[in-house]
Amino acid sequence: MKFARIVFWVSGIWGVLVLTPLYFIFNLIGRQDPPPITHPGFYYGFAGVGLAWQFAFFVIATNPQRFRPMMVPSILEKLIWGVTVIVLHFQGRVRSGDVRLASVDLFLGLLFLVAFFKTSDPATP
Repeated sequence: MKFARIVFWVSGIWGVLVLTPLYFIFNLIGRQDPPPITHPGFYYGFAGVGLAWQFAFFVIATNPQRFRPMMVPSILEKLIWGVTVIVLHFQGRVRSGDVRLASVDLFLGLLFLVAFFKTSDPATP
């Protein structure tokens, strides 16, 4: 369980550090990586949902065995975005820097999967 605690705490902290600045750089993104964002609801929705998941990771870290079932959607949260960015990169729709950032999520998703299997099921005696 120690492994799972560390993985979920580190992931949550990383996510808060990476996602929180999104609330303050909306216009900067459009200037540095045109075109400007035209759907702020989607942008802030992504930032908000992503940030909410970081707090779910903190909850899981407090008691990985109890919250083991929440590790499954946590794994999906990491893998879906990571795989999506890689597919978009192969389509020429995102920069390689985005792939590097997404690879962190893919790695964390893999660690979440390991944590899931290393954490015993609370229903098992």
